[in-house]
Amino acid sequence: MKKNPLAIAIGALLLILFGLLLFVFQVRTTEVAVVTFFGRPSRDITEPGPYFKWPWPIESVHTFDQRVQNFESVYEQTLTADSFNLNISVYVGWHISGPKVFFPKFGSGSITEAERALEAMVRSAQNSVVGQHPFSHFISTDPKELKFAEVESQMLHIIQDQCRTNNYGIDVNFLGIKRLGLPESVTQLVFDTMRAERERLVKQIESEGRRQATSIRSSADKDSANILAEADAKATSIRSQGEAEAFKYFQVFEQNPELANLLLSLSGLESVLREKSTLIVDPRTPPFDLLQAQPASAAAKK
Repeated sequence: MKKNPLAIAIGALLLILFGLLLFVFQVRTTEVAVVTFFGRPSRDITEPGPYFKWPWPIESVHTFDQRVQNFESVYEQTLTADSFNLNISVYVGWHISGPKVFFPKFGSGSITEAERALEAMVRSAQNSVVGQHPFSHFISTDPKELKFAEVESQMLHIIQDQCRTNNYGIDVNFLGIKRLGLPESVTQLVFDTMRAERERLVKQIESEGRRQATSIRSSADKDSANILAEADAKATSIRSQGEAEAFKYFQVFEQNPELANLLLSLSGLESVLREKSTLIVDPRTPPFDLLQAQPASAAAKK
């Protein structure tokens, strides 16, 4: 019987494919793998590509997702250093760094089992770190008192150290506080504390305002006193100069007192009669006595 070449080629191809399925496996770029020899981990593979293996049951291949896994802790209460209750929840990003170690630690390499162990570590680190910080590091009217970054960093280092100590084959990449709240029993106390803090700030601002107002008023009083003193000095100087000039005229008037009296009387009349006026006075009252007709002998005498 003559064999068909096409059938032979198809049979050979199927044989090759069957051999590849038995002896070759593929690791994707998003995966890591563990190869077991009669059920015991013999090697791990972290680079993508095709690899040789012995067929089952001699060797078996277990693959895991090596991308960063997101995990969120339970939203639960914990106690601060000054005995305040806080509700807190954190998020964690982690990935498998040692598949050969990860596989036997968590049975068949279950992600769920790994996150269960991670949850216990997060709870322990959360209680430990929060218990070292006062309430004001989490909730405060002063942004300088908040220590979220410091708390998150401390929790992350504790969990990373525990992962290395327990040899879990996982690395924690990041950690952050996702939710932060207060139990109902603490809310009113927090509001009272915040109100008292605001009142303290208001009093501090008012006190500073009064201090500045006093300083400004004192400076203004000082400047006013200096200006008045300078004006008084100038007035005294001008008055002295005027008196000196007047003294010169007084010396001239002393030589002829009657002429001085006449000039003063005329000056007084000029001041009174500068505008149209009607006056009822005793004509003998100086300087109006100048308006009376003088006797010829008196006029000649003058």
